[in-house]
Amino acid sequence: MTRLTTFTSKIAQLSLLSAIGIFTPVVQAANPAITNTFTADPAALVHNNIVYLYAGHDQCKPPRNGYEMHEWLVYSSDDMVNWQEHPVPLKPADLAWAKDEAWASQVVEKDGKFYWYVTAQHKTIHGKAIGVAVSDSPTGPFTDPRGTALITNDMTTDTKISWDDIDPTVFIDDDGQAYMYWGNQKCRWIKLKSNMIETEGEIHTVDLPNYTEAPWIHKHGDWYYLSYAYGFPEKTAYAMSKSITGPWEYKGILNELAGNCNTNHQAIIEFKGKDYFIYHNGGLTTDGGSFRRSVCIDYLYYNDDGTIKRIIMTSEGVSPNN
Repeated sequence: MTRLTTFTSKIAQLSLLSAIGIFTPVVQAANPAITNTFTADPAALVHNNIVYLYAGHDQCKPPRNGYEMHEWLVYSSDDMVNWQEHPVPLKPADLAWAKDEAWASQVVEKDGKFYWYVTAQHKTIHGKAIGVAVSDSPTGPFTDPRGTALITNDMTTDTKISWDDIDPTVFIDDDGQAYMYWGNQKCRWIKLKSNMIETEGEIHTVDLPNYTEAPWIHKHGDWYYLSYAYGFPEKTAYAMSKSITGPWEYKGILNELAGNCNTNHQAIIEFKGKDYFIYHNGGLTTDGGSFRRSVCIDYLYYNDDGTIKRIIMTSEGVSPNN
């Protein structure tokens, strides 16, 4: 039995034990960082010295290909290396307005509640839509506070595709005002009301070179950063601003093509004094690829002027941050 076959067999055994409730996997270091199942479109939240990793679940079985995603997953870690899987916290079926297709998402915390902004197929309005679920815990369970979506395809008619309203990222600024960025083909943003489950004001667009999808907003020092998937197959690029609303100055490529995976979707966090770039590739077992993706983690470094050094994707991943 080859080393790869042994590894694959072990993963299959652990997945079976996890499914029947005998074993909850704790995944060790190296990339991909999550190896018990296929995970994609990562988002991360730091709360009380714990990192919560949220991901979509690629469920398409070979030899078929396509985006088959019916639920979102959550893991937690206190060192960025050992990840504890939690029960499935949310599915599109939990949202009154959603039909299926659990695409990219992000969780943020405000005033002790956790708001999960998600992409799914709408039941009655053609195309993808963005909605929100809420919980008192970062691991759920999450419930639907609205019964309706926040953003639907008929609200963004200047694009002629049905999947332009995807990939929400939410950032709460220093003054408490929350903003949501999202979009495929066009990058858009809107304010959120203080209750975090309603929008406020008009939809704005941001002009970015070769913007495809997957925006992520974070702040470091006095700078705001807007990273996003660039071109197709996707690289990751970024822009900087002194304001959450721009103007944004394009700064270049941040991450190269993610191996044998057409998409590139990132989360950027600071945890215990170190900065991390969380993304996915197609590197888990021989069945990995664009439709069976896996979350990876590498370090992120800033230059003295606030710009970000090019990400170095590694097989080794990161070391325990205790």
